[in-house]
Amino acid sequence: MGNKELSQKIKDKARTLGFDAVGIAPVSPMPGDYLQIWLDRQYQGKMAYMDRNSEKRVDPTKVLPNARSIVSLALNYFHPYDLPYDLPDRGVVSRYAAGENYHEVLETRLECLLDYVRQLEPEAEGKIYVDTGPVMDKYWAAHSGIGWLGKHTNVLSRDSGSWFFLGEILLNLELDYDVPGTDFCGSCTRCIDACPTNAIVEPYVLDSRRCISYLTIELREDIPEEFREPVGNLIFGCDVCQDVCPWNQKAPVSSVEEFKPREKNRAPELRELAGLSPEDFRQRYRHSAIKRTKWRGFMRNVAVAMGNSGDPEMIPELKNLLNSGDPMIRRHAAWALKQMERAKEKSSKRAKEQ
Repeated sequence: MGNKELSQKIKDKARTLGFDAVGIAPVSPMPGDYLQIWLDRQYQGKMAYMDRNSEKRVDPTKVLPNARSIVSLALNYFHPYDLPYDLPDRGVVSRYAAGENYHEVLETRLECLLDYVRQLEPEAEGKIYVDTGPVMDKYWAAHSGIGWLGKHTNVLSRDSGSWFFLGEILLNLELDYDVPGTDFCGSCTRCIDACPTNAIVEPYVLDSRRCISYLTIELREDIPEEFREPVGNLIFGCDVCQDVCPWNQKAPVSSVEEFKPREKNRAPELRELAGLSPEDFRQRYRHSAIKRTKWRGFMRNVAVAMGNSGDPEMIPELKNLLNSGDPMIRRHAAWALKQMERAKEKSSKRAKEQ
């Protein structure tokens, strides 16, 4: 079977499996030293695995020695609903985590596609990845023509914006390759201007240490005090840079049933969340990306959001967290209670001035 015919069959099968976009790129080391510069600036924060596997990230043959092609695939997860940014008694969960765990959904489909390739070409060798291995998925998605790397560092498509998950299959097969994506960000800086913590330090460069997604998910330590107020009521991830992106204003709705937001993730009550035990947390977030924070990280995030609410009705729950057996949770609960005091003082001062 020729490269072109095989490539087309792979793409047709990918569409049959529900993928919204598929592109193919030849394997080669990433040009330049962008990743190393980013690491040297410590923008990875506490994500030590980024530095540990850096040589594999820039050269896929360090992952699969005889790799010749990378098949990049995109799966839309967008379901329209209003995130409760303006409801201080509710928590905001990033859209990507509102439904079922995307790793499980994508991995199943990628395995099916890889099995199909092996049926067509019995000598095929391959590896699949869904952001869990040392593969620069955004680079390869752009290089294979799925889209381009936006200024907010998410991959953008003119057809579906940036609301999609990425997965890759590394193959030892020579295939027919697509043209890399063209950048259509133009002079727009809405994502940079809107970031609550100024994490996009320059176009196309993200300082993870300032990013709310990193602070509420990846960071296992205290959230630095300078970022706690800007976090607002975001308790898992952040979509602000994507919400303001013009390319996302007419994003198509996902056809994937598993990505529909769980009702309890649309606008969860902070007071209810503050009362979750570790076992409650495990049960509530089974098969959910939210479990990545673990219970203590989630309680930390909830405490910060309650502190930012200024709602005195949350004080009893915060006092309960102040008695937690976990020192990190206690520290954030104490900070939140101080925020309540400050909010009360400001309110009293305004009342006197009137």
